[in-house]
Amino acid sequence: MLKELILKNRSFRRFKEGERISPEQLRNWIDLARCSASARNAQSLKYVLVTEKADCEKLFPLLAWAGYLKDWSGPAKGERPAAYLIMLNDREISDNYFCDHGIAAQSMLLGAVEEGYGGCIIAAVNRKKLSTLFNLSDRYEVVQVLAFGKPDEEVVLEEMDGDDYKYWRDEQGVHHVPKRSLDDLIVS
Repeated sequence: MLKELILKNRSFRRFKEGERISPEQLRNWIDLARCSASARNAQSLKYVLVTEKADCEKLFPLLAWAGYLKDWSGPAKGERPAAYLIMLNDREISDNYFCDHGIAAQSMLLGAVEEGYGGCIIAAVNRKKLSTLFNLSDRYEVVQVLAFGKPDEEVVLEEMDGDDYKYWRDEQGVHHVPKRSLDDLIVS
């Protein structure tokens, strides 16, 4: 059921790093994005697949993790992503990808969750260094990076208390994500 997949699809930031993800798995998830809606049907998003451990290690320091967790610098060795997709906008197709990056990311993350994996959308990226590291042409704009792996953390949803929407971790390392109530979202 779709709702079950959505409830399982959290922003996972700690993974079982040793459980690798193949390029073919990433291609299958990209195919879900390819078949999803695209503003004006321009389909300007492209992807760099990063699955080799050495490449993952080079990419990792170019990403910022969980801005609300001020005392956490990101996943430790052994709990880092097993693969990444670098999402690019092909400027030769369109200068504006509108909302396509969100639609594509959600489609790929739901595909990953359906197969027992998880991921995280990372927009805090050192785009200049990433472009240099992967020798990207100026025609490509780095949009965001999606990190994937076998989740190794518990993420729970809870009712938002007042207006405090910041996620947090408890003493056991459980990641808590406050959500507004359904009634709070509906304007009457």
